[in-house]
Amino acid sequence: MIPTPTLDRIACPADLRWLGVADLTRLAQELRADIIDTVSRTGGHLGSSLGVVELTVAIHAVFNTPFDRLIWDVGHQCYPHKVLTGRRARMATLRQGGGLSGFTKRTESEYDPFGAAHSSTSISAGLGFAVARDMGQPVGDVVAVIGDGAMSAGMAYEAMNNAGAEKRRLFVILNDNEMSIAPPVGAMSLYLSQLYSPGPMQALRAVAEGVEAALPGPFRDVARRARELVSGRPAGRTLFEELGFTYVGPVDGHDLPQLLAVLRAARTQADGPVLIHVCTVKGKGYAPAEAAADKYHGVASFDVASGAQAKAKPGAPSYTAVFGHALAEAAAADGRIVAVTAAMPDGTGLSEMQRRFPRRVFDVGIAEQHGVTFAAGMAAAGLRPFCAIYSTFLQRAYDQVVHDVALQGLPVRFAIDRAGLVGADGATHAGAFDVAYLSNLPGFTVMAAADEAELVHMVATAAAHDAGPIAFRYPRGNGTGVALPATGQPLAIGKGRIVREGSAAAILSFGAHLGECLAAAETLAARGLAVTVADARFAKPLDHDLIAQLVAHHGALITVEEGAEGGFGAQVLHWLARTGRLDRGIAIRTLTLPDRFIDQASPADMYAAAGLGAADISDAVLSALGVAAGRFRAAGA
Repeated sequence: MIPTPTLDRIACPADLRWLGVADLTRLAQELRADIIDTVSRTGGHLGSSLGVVELTVAIHAVFNTPFDRLIWDVGHQCYPHKVLTGRRARMATLRQGGGLSGFTKRTESEYDPFGAAHSSTSISAGLGFAVARDMGQPVGDVVAVIGDGAMSAGMAYEAMNNAGAEKRRLFVILNDNEMSIAPPVGAMSLYLSQLYSPGPMQALRAVAEGVEAALPGPFRDVARRARELVSGRPAGRTLFEELGFTYVGPVDGHDLPQLLAVLRAARTQADGPVLIHVCTVKGKGYAPAEAAADKYHGVASFDVASGAQAKAKPGAPSYTAVFGHALAEAAAADGRIVAVTAAMPDGTGLSEMQRRFPRRVFDVGIAEQHGVTFAAGMAAAGLRPFCAIYSTFLQRAYDQVVHDVALQGLPVRFAIDRAGLVGADGATHAGAFDVAYLSNLPGFTVMAAADEAELVHMVATAAAHDAGPIAFRYPRGNGTGVALPATGQPLAIGKGRIVREGSAAAILSFGAHLGECLAAAETLAARGLAVTVADARFAKPLDHDLIAQLVAHHGALITVEEGAEGGFGAQVLHWLARTGRLDRGIAIRTLTLPDRFIDQASPADMYAAAGLGAADISDAVLSALGVAAGRFRAAGA
């Protein structure tokens, strides 16, 4: 008789607490295989999830979730957690419209006490839960799992400092996937088996610190380097201990007996904040992921046997790649150009410049606040810094944008990737707000590329612009396929362009939705209504002459943007109101993202849900002109 696979018997984490070590070990193997199979079909964050399989099993086996709160930093490593918390049957819907989020999400499960998709928030949130518990709320123990990359952000250390001062019982697990201490499995497991016996927390720390001495020479060196990673010095107390935490580690994150021993001992003995340093291998258990340079951090669907990822159909280059090449070319012509990234040189397209000019590209880690002020310092000293950051991550540095850049009028160039809706990553990664939060800052120049050729020109514009801060935004994904200029040419600041002439109404586009605007114009033209389509290029400063011309010679004006309310359309309305042009009877509609967050789906479906498709634009034109869309379509059918 073939035994029932362990994973098939798991309905919730409580089922793990009845299993012995052998069954939990087999469960981890099945869980890893299940995740590989799922992500091979859906795509997603594979390497980070594979690296925490044993850790996830151990945490849920030891702690009483969901009463005990488990908080995953970023959340991109939560696939094993989702499978074990009753969502296995829905994993095929991962990152799809109407399906599971790729991150933790409070509305999705009671096992997700705190939603996340940006880094370095877990310790702050965990301390909040711990305080609530100590003030009588129904909260048990609190476990925050944070990756070593997320520990490069200042917010994590602010939280550690506060937590150490509060001295509240809180477990922080540092998932260090930069090195593996797998070879000394036997010695470490034997030594750490002593942790099962009850005793004071000081004894637990003493045992953990004694691990190094019990290991064979080469393995002892590896363990010592792991400890130095978190202390920053070869001996003495770790930084975390200086901040008031009890430090335990390093622990092999793929040795379930060892993990169970440490977690059980810590849960039994802790009376204050504890930092458990766990070493894991990103992509663990899947050879193609372990061998890949990026450890299969984010993958498309792939063949499990070979690891080969599905390739996109040949087409236009991505906006990110176009930006990266244009900036590298600009840097070749101007030695003052430098670039800053917050732990994403590949994701932001800086890898080409990094290869060609390695001393002029600076990766500051997951530290957007520092990155912006660092760029401001370089600008103040006469360099021409490009700060390449996703729109959603630039939000984390808004005070620095205001205080350190805008207030001083420093010419920092912001290359804002992932503008607008981004598809599978959902609302947490949508670039919805940058137009609004930058356009209200004095002295800022704000641009948006309608296509990849315009992006090349905007890189050149930003490179030549020393009069103050300047930003240009562009979307995720491939461009439109237009011919690219050999060299970018600086645009006239604050000047847009007419793309299509008409007379009945004007559509004023800001950004990469120009194609949808032109498609709407084609639909209207087929039914006998000629409209003008213009590309604003700039949200600040506005092209006042262009807007005045559109208002004076058309019966309606429709603004279109891939951003939230308060952005480009609001700037246009403010100027029209100030100059009295709203009193002249022209009908105006501003099409923006709606006042809600939009969950993951394909970008096309997300924009349809947002009311920003070509049909929505043509309907807005008809509404503004007083024509019923239904009757107009029927008449033209």
